[in-house]
Amino acid sequence: MKTVVTTLAGLALASTVTTAAAEEIVVGGKNFTEQQILASMTTQYLESLDYDVDRRSGMGSSVLRQAQENGQIDLYWEYTGTSLINYNEIDEDLDTDETYERVKELDAEQGLVWLAPSDANNTYGLAMREDDAAERGIETISDLAETINGGDALTLASNAEFYARDNGLRPLQETYGFEFGRANIRRMDTGLTYPALRDGEVDVSVVFATDGRIPAFDLTVLEDDKGYFPAYALTPVIREETLEEYPELEEQLNKISTLLDDETMAKLNAKVDVDKATIEHVATGFLEEHDLI
Repeated sequence: MKTVVTTLAGLALASTVTTAAAEEIVVGGKNFTEQQILASMTTQYLESLDYDVDRRSGMGSSVLRQAQENGQIDLYWEYTGTSLINYNEIDEDLDTDETYERVKELDAEQGLVWLAPSDANNTYGLAMREDDAAERGIETISDLAETINGGDALTLASNAEFYARDNGLRPLQETYGFEFGRANIRRMDTGLTYPALRDGEVDVSVVFATDGRIPAFDLTVLEDDKGYFPAYALTPVIREETLEEYPELEEQLNKISTLLDDETMAKLNAKVDVDKATIEHVATGFLEEHDLI
């Protein structure tokens, strides 16, 4: 996962007090749709429980993390892989549970508590059109490898980063024992890969698992049956001092966490990015659907 650190967010943060007031819960969020939905959802939910909440979303990933460490942000939703790789600089091949336990242990040293992880894992994936995958009998990346090794020349859309990174396309193909072949790879901006797949310009695309365009464009994410992609489980993270003051927050936030998975987040994201609904409306609708407000 990558986000952009914005100067405006940093300036806005610098103008605030250095420590969140004890009587106020400060909810943070990053600067993309999924995070803005979660920040709004968390704020509305906590306000309905009579907390005084200050929401500060739209921040860059590193700025947000530093703000939480410094006591300016009480809680926000983070991805296990982001903490492991970006903040703790751990480069190990860990499964989902191992990743969670490692970041929980490491971040405890910074006074941060990882609550219950959701089943939403916004990691990389490979997707195909649902009808095409069904027709070819492809459900997993191993199925894809078998199809390509059997002689079918399928084309792939990939952003430049995944194509070039050390833990990107090349080692993925090595893990699964196949190759698309250079002539069958189309490198393009991430925003173009989804419509290219939808419109049949390519057969497979690199995607992010909770992107709203997956359900909106009738795409299916292939099962990573060898566990190649790192885990990015979406999880509420709270300052230890805040949790000590408001211990009931753990159970309250975990109620939201248990309701989230890839499909749910993709549908919520699609309502904003595809259907053009407002962040607030989507967050409110989710909370009302699950009787949380």
